[in-house]
Amino acid sequence: MEEMNATGAESGRKLNFLEEIIEKDLAEGKFPDGILTRFPPEPNGYLHLGHAKSLCINFGLAQKYGGKTNLRYDDTNPTKEDVEYVDAIKEDIKWLGFQWEKECYASDYFDQLYAWAEQLIERGMAYVDDQTLEEMRLNRGTVETPGKDSPWRNRSVEENLRLFREMKAGKYADGEKVLRAKIDMAHPNMMFRDPILYRIKHAHHHRTGDKWCIYPMYDYTHGQCDSIEQITHSICTLEFDVHRPLYDWFIETLGIYPSHQYEFARLNLTYTLMSKRKLLELVEKGYVSGWDDPRMPTLCGVRRRGYTAKALRTFCDEIGVSKRDQLMEIARLDNCVRADLNERSRRYMVVGEGAVKVVLTNWEPGKVEWFEAPLNPAEPEGPSRKIPFTGTLYIDKDDFMEVPVPKYHRLKPEGEVRLKYTYIIKCDEVVKDAEGNIVELRCTYDPTSKPGAGEWRKVKGTIHWVIAEYGKSVELRLYDTLFTEADMSAIPEDKDYKDFLNPQSLIVTQGLAEPALLEDDGDLAVQFERVGYFIKDADSTPEKAVFNKTVALKDSFKF
Repeated sequence: MEEMNATGAESGRKLNFLEEIIEKDLAEGKFPDGILTRFPPEPNGYLHLGHAKSLCINFGLAQKYGGKTNLRYDDTNPTKEDVEYVDAIKEDIKWLGFQWEKECYASDYFDQLYAWAEQLIERGMAYVDDQTLEEMRLNRGTVETPGKDSPWRNRSVEENLRLFREMKAGKYADGEKVLRAKIDMAHPNMMFRDPILYRIKHAHHHRTGDKWCIYPMYDYTHGQCDSIEQITHSICTLEFDVHRPLYDWFIETLGIYPSHQYEFARLNLTYTLMSKRKLLELVEKGYVSGWDDPRMPTLCGVRRRGYTAKALRTFCDEIGVSKRDQLMEIARLDNCVRADLNERSRRYMVVGEGAVKVVLTNWEPGKVEWFEAPLNPAEPEGPSRKIPFTGTLYIDKDDFMEVPVPKYHRLKPEGEVRLKYTYIIKCDEVVKDAEGNIVELRCTYDPTSKPGAGEWRKVKGTIHWVIAEYGKSVELRLYDTLFTEADMSAIPEDKDYKDFLNPQSLIVTQGLAEPALLEDDGDLAVQFERVGYFIKDADSTPEKAVFNKTVALKDSFKF
């Protein structure tokens, strides 16, 4: 990816700490065959914007230094995982612009992980514990006080092997027994206080079926899977830094390939939550329409909203890599989206709900004139569209003011504006109904003001418009942030995060569009001139097109 390669010295910026580590390793000749990173999602939900940062780092570093990246699913919890998520994750990664070297699964290594567990038992370094999870929690101690040994900690090797094999054979119920590492119940690092290696789960696995009823825990699985694949740089988010010593302990104890873990600060965005558990609750309880609701921070959600993969990669590159958590403004991401769409998107005219009717009293009845306009001003010689023009049209309600404020340069009584791409018009009369509501504006157009014909006459205001006869009705879904609180991570534990849902996060309204818009079959969001960027939604029908608002223009113009 060009955007991800534009890093380090070649772009004039200082190397981040991960680049420094990798360059030092390569300079010392540690990895003659190149670096190998991995992206290890659990298939229990859809990828979100936080995953996008991890993807860009893992794949981007491998690309920059001529290495490769594996996709490895951490599928060790069958009760929460599904093939639906497996497939969605692959689709999202490809959409973001990356391709993995190998597609792997933790379940690929279940036999090896089990064999290593038996090795630990045989060496007196693991035991079967009959305590309940609550008993283990109470006996774990605190940071200030040591934990208490399990009454089952000193079982013989023979008894532990027999019990563990019986666990594997399905003799015991869920939660009846666990396998724990025998390390140190007084260790200052709580992770070392006899962590659980295996628990019993009688559940069907999406890949191994009913072969297993015991499943390894994350801390026992992750490092060993990295080692099996010979991952050179295991890069994850900062909350896993406390797990690293245990990661290293298992690798060193088993004497296997020395993969090493490095941590970076996760992505936190204003007005956004990225907890899979909470996102799942929003979906299941109907607060949003699904995982791909355009208000969701999921990759499928922002894709449906019209965000581009290029913009996400640019954003992740701009915010950089650090070891300190930061709250990033979502406006910064919007700026990246806006910049990409401004460069590439096509332009069309759409007026919103409550549009004002304009009648040109000096227009020849029945006459239709066609104007040609570029689809993108950045490509004046590129593709264009034809726009019909007659004597009856609609303008946006904000483009007329009967009693104008100072420096108002749109249409007003006795004032002139140019209709974009066409003529200058003057408002001669405001027609109202009995209740005082504006019914129509009667205007005259200046035939000599046609672009490219005669002398150019400049007026201060230019507004967009749609011809009444040719306009196409469209549904507009105007999206805002899903939450009202900027830092959702700071919400106190005694508060319900759902209390901060934004009631104005979705407003459905109507619009009238120039006909060329409905003929556009591109998959990139388009610009509604002077309004913002919108993308056609999958809910569209032949009878009515539906457009999702992606992001506003810089001037914050609204319908």
